Amino acid sequence: MKLFYISTYPQSFYQKIQKQFFSKTSTRTRYSKKGSKSDSLYKRISPLGDPNVSVEPVLQQWIREGNTVNKTLLQNIINELRVYKRFRHALEVSHWMTDKRHFRTSHFDAAVRLKLIFKVYGLEQAEKFFNEIPENLKTFEVYLALLTCYANARSVDKAEAIMQKAIDLGYASKPLWYNLMMNLHYQLGNWEKLDDLMNEMEAKGIDHDHFTLAVRLSAYAAASDPDGIDKTLRIFESDPHIFLDWKTYLIAAEGYLRLGLVDKALAILQKLEGQLAITKNKNILFFFLLKLYGETGRKDELYRIWILYKQSGKVINKVYISMMRSLMKFNDIEGVEKIFEEWGSSGLSYDFRISNFLIDAYCRNGLLTKAEALINSGLSKGGDPLVITWCHLAAGYLKENQVPKAVEALRKAIAISFAESKPSKDSLTACLDYLDSSKYLEKVEEFTRLLRIENISSGAIFDQLSYFIKDGTLQPLPQDKRNCEFVTEDE
Repeated sequence: MKLFYISTYPQSFYQKIQKQFFSKTSTRTRYSKKGSKSDSLYKRISPLGDPNVSVEPVLQQWIREGNTVNKTLLQNIINELRVYKRFRHALEVSHWMTDKRHFRTSHFDAAVRLKLIFKVYGLEQAEKFFNEIPENLKTFEVYLALLTCYANARSVDKAEAIMQKAIDLGYASKPLWYNLMMNLHYQLGNWEKLDDLMNEMEAKGIDHDHFTLAVRLSAYAAASDPDGIDKTLRIFESDPHIFLDWKTYLIAAEGYLRLGLVDKALAILQKLEGQLAITKNKNILFFFLLKLYGETGRKDELYRIWILYKQSGKVINKVYISMMRSLMKFNDIEGVEKIFEEWGSSGLSYDFRISNFLIDAYCRNGLLTKAEALINSGLSKGGDPLVITWCHLAAGYLKENQVPKAVEALRKAIAISFAESKPSKDSLTACLDYLDSSKYLEKVEEFTRLLRIENISSGAIFDQLSYFIKDGTLQPLPQDKRNCEFVTEDE
């Protein structure tokens, strides 16, 4: 039974987009495949999404009803909860398993609990728990869990110390240990350490695996080292024992494009396309193909991929977003309008992230009547404008010196922002991003003056707007001066 899993793949751009656009929510019900009893008990626990609501009454009620539990069932439930990042509930079940049901703690259980304590209470409490673990349970799984905690906390000195301890104990004989250290140094930009670790692995006869090379490739790409990218790709493609997937090609293509090596990027994109035949979730791969072909400057290739995507089956809003964003790089408003018309006739639910591309383009080009009409059309179709929708319009009005209308648009942006239970980061400051030029300084001053007169701005918002005008330049408000946090909606 696999009781804990450690991911060492670098947190790069594609992962953030995948999580934001394509991942499932962390609180939806996920039923265990381990058997009907686990199914039934987990179905009772699953709806308790609030981490502050204890699951112990559910567990106790299960027992009072005459049901039984065994250790394997509880371990499975802990893992189910961990998959969906319900760490507090998983930790509660872990404690209940040993403290109330008196099942003996194994080294696997100790390793899992150590990581859960870190997730819920932080590094200090995790270290305290580690020190309390009996020596006979401190096997390589427990040391590996502690190393994972140190790596996630980006505590280099402690990670290196526990890594050396694991080496001394003979535990660090698999690539996973080195992958954790490499990823830690990669995240911190200590790229010179990566070759040292790989050389150490080679000297000890520890084979590199997919994750080892993925971290090294990401570092070469981040360091704008084309020779390093070339070298690592050759290793990937020449070793049949190393797993090669589309994410590897994505990292390489992004690295080449960052360097302006368009021909090399195009060659990699051809290989990336070849992954379509073996990729289950084709939507995310098309999403990136459209994004990257847009960055190559090859509009014909961009449209070729778009046609290929539409032939592949049902299209989704997220991929429309990628296509329209790429067309905006060419300032191809007419092309965006055509894609928007296709989307409008697709029958998909109305999504202001789609129309925002055109609203932004219209506002930037003084086509305010078109922008207003598009917003009204979206409202009539049941769409909900985003904070950034009204920010686009506010910026457009300000550019055309229609300051009262800009204030009214911002009023609507503020209303949405404060209605959100958890607003995204920097949403209202997105309006000011459009004004990042002394050319608009007088308009910004008038803008903030009217906000105060209209009494629609809180002190925090006014401070944030005013600070942008400091010393004749537009500057972001320092973190320690912010009383509220606002956020940019993703388009």
